[in-house]
Amino acid sequence: MKWIVTGGAGFIGCNTVRHLLHMGNDVVVIDSLSRRGAQRNLEWLRTWGDFEFVQQDIRDFAGLREVIARHADADVVLHLAAQVAVTTSVADPREDFEINALGTFNLLEAVRQSSGNPVFLYASTNKVYGNKMEDMRVAIQNGEYQYLDSPQGIDESVALDFHTPYGCSKGAADQYVHDYARIYGLQTVVFRQSCIYGTRQFGIEDQGWVAWFTIASVLGWPITICGDGRQVRDILFIDDLVNCYVQAVEQVNKTSGNVYNIGGGPENQLSLLELLNMLEIKLDHPLKVIYADWRPGDQQVFVADIAKAERDFGWRPKISPAMGLDRLFEWVCEEQNMLRSVLEVRPKSTVL
Repeated sequence: MKWIVTGGAGFIGCNTVRHLLHMGNDVVVIDSLSRRGAQRNLEWLRTWGDFEFVQQDIRDFAGLREVIARHADADVVLHLAAQVAVTTSVADPREDFEINALGTFNLLEAVRQSSGNPVFLYASTNKVYGNKMEDMRVAIQNGEYQYLDSPQGIDESVALDFHTPYGCSKGAADQYVHDYARIYGLQTVVFRQSCIYGTRQFGIEDQGWVAWFTIASVLGWPITICGDGRQVRDILFIDDLVNCYVQAVEQVNKTSGNVYNIGGGPENQLSLLELLNMLEIKLDHPLKVIYADWRPGDQQVFVADIAKAERDFGWRPKISPAMGLDRLFEWVCEEQNMLRSVLEVRPKSTVL
């Protein structure tokens, strides 16, 4: 098969491309190389096989349309290119909108106007549900925030509540992708992803908290927690997410036109404090932790109900938090010099 992957030099992108190359697929990587570490990831990908790379900003419709038209024989378009940080969206909402909302619209239109009909996979976010979820009662249980009435987590029927510019831009794109299946007959699949973590993730203070905690703990940098640290997420190791994409394409007759909540599910939930404790055990010394006020858009708890994905295309996570953290920790220890080089300015705080 032939895949086009936007944001293919990012964390999720490069891991996905590596897997696709290993499977023998033809791959076209589209990336602006604007994010830190992207050039490093691109160089790393070159060691795994041959692929076509196009340096292209998704905000440039004419350029993007030309690339898609040239590869109208693609079987799958996986759209990962995005502005990914809540704090960045608050500081510069226009750029956030142009990349996430307009950029996604540009790609949809480029695909619609091409002569092909690829499966269109979109990486959305749990932030489309906002931070209130008024029907969900939350309380502290066993030292962390938990849903009182929804032990399996949030399913796709929960009302959307875009909050923060990031939530708005990703949510608008989410709905455009979903509606293009209904109005234009595109084969679209939307994944509302929870906390993804793993190797090749250059986590910073406002995005990629599992990787950032791990990197900071190994490098001896202080960690600032916004909130009380009892926030809970269902974390998902990158390899499980990549398998999700592949399985959804294999069962496109069932997944096309659908939206799925994708995360670790109730069996793979973890609080910030739990992760800190796991890292302190690995390092055998306490970490430097500072507490600060809550940030806009931070949910006390988010756990995805992933039952729909299992019903429709047989996907479930296989890698536990302990297993995934072992692999991430080992990678960070091996790549300390590279990580110091990429993360030149030490981050200061964490937003989930």
